[in-house]
Amino acid sequence: MSDAENPLLLLVDDEPAQRRLNVAMAGRAGWRTICANSAEDALAALGTREGMRLSAVIVDDWTEGLEATALIRAIHERRPTLPVLILTANGSAAKAVEAMRAGAHDFLIKPIAPDSLLAALQAVLSHPTSAGELRPLTEKIRAPLGFDEIVGSSPTFRAALAIAAKAARARVPILIEGESGVGKEVIAHAIHAASPRARLPLVTVNCGAIPANLVESDLFGHERGAFTGAFDRHVGKFSVANGGTIFLDEISELPLEAQVKLLRALQDGEIQPVGARMPSQVDVRVIAATNKRLIDEVEAGRFREDLYYRLNVVQLTIPPLRERAGDIPALARHLLDRIGAQPGMRSLGITSDALGLLSRHDWPGNVRQLHNTLFRAAVLCEGDALTAADFPQLAGQIENVAARSDRRGVTPIVRNAQENGIGVTLYEANGHLRALADIEADVIRLAIGHYRGRMTEVARRLGIGRSTLYRKLAELGIDTAA
Repeated sequence: MSDAENPLLLLVDDEPAQRRLNVAMAGRAGWRTICANSAEDALAALGTREGMRLSAVIVDDWTEGLEATALIRAIHERRPTLPVLILTANGSAAKAVEAMRAGAHDFLIKPIAPDSLLAALQAVLSHPTSAGELRPLTEKIRAPLGFDEIVGSSPTFRAALAIAAKAARARVPILIEGESGVGKEVIAHAIHAASPRARLPLVTVNCGAIPANLVESDLFGHERGAFTGAFDRHVGKFSVANGGTIFLDEISELPLEAQVKLLRALQDGEIQPVGARMPSQVDVRVIAATNKRLIDEVEAGRFREDLYYRLNVVQLTIPPLRERAGDIPALARHLLDRIGAQPGMRSLGITSDALGLLSRHDWPGNVRQLHNTLFRAAVLCEGDALTAADFPQLAGQIENVAARSDRRGVTPIVRNAQENGIGVTLYEANGHLRALADIEADVIRLAIGHYRGRMTEVARRLGIGRSTLYRKLAELGIDTAA
């Protein structure tokens, strides 16, 4: 790719050392960078030939004499579709809200880790800004949830949570599969919080946001002089997480060379920093997540089979939000409560017409998209409750989805069941009733999730004996073992 074809970044920062670092980090991801020392220089750059090709802007709000919010607003007025990211040492929700109201696209906290910057820049390329959705400013300011706080009553979701809660008490690795945005990181935090390691760190690594040549150094560390540019010794994420938990998101993106070292860490509890003569012992619990079916990656030769089975001691599959539409009203109220509790925000209600609109959307971005949509609406809402009018972009999208559903032959009775949130689905997509065994299996999974895996209570509430319950589990192929 030529320089002219690389994405172009405008960096507004007057501090030379920090500017060089950010330019270097962006360059590793293939970005070219032009710099501005002031708001005047930044606005002037927008009108140049290169400025017209910009893919993103980063504004450091610690630049001397710079009013970051005013600059963001001015850029947004001139170029409404140009993503602007604000870089600040202030990690408060109030700063995020202020930046968002001015038109910010994302929110980065100093000192910024390379994987955080690269993930934010990759998000700009993968998900261009639209008027209907803000990128995850809210993800920076959310507090972790415990299992008791996670909202959802669908049978498959509750069954996955029940397994996660039981597995939290063990040291075994856990593999979480599910589409982007379903809440894999939320569940990883809940597992860590419910584990004996809760007092020690949970370290999160996005394997897809680290350049391939830096993965081993980032995960396992390096010694001074190990390679060109290794001016100091670097402690890897596994060492930082020693005694605690490491969450490896997008594990399917891990290069094959790094997979070998990860396998060794899982098998022997040993890591060897790049350039080190001897390995060192670590005690780290691994939780991995992927938005792909990892077994498919194994069969395609992109992921090691032995590592797959080491990671897959306990597997959780988190269903997409469209498969648990009945959870949307409760989930929306829960998210609004959390949004309203953040500094700079206020408590808001939500009307039934708005909930109906949200429930009819198919949410390709899952819970993350719902969260960000609610956050944006809450920031811009001038009333005391969100109404359907606060989600103007959803109506057209829902009409398109409904038209596609009709072409696929989804009957009105099935759509009615989906929209009204029936916990156990009674109908197939073609309108015929599901098999009794399948319905019974869903009811049992729902009960197991609802009563947190307490089998005596499950049996009592279902009106059957424990021996009958276990027999049905075997007959229906339901596995509750962690």
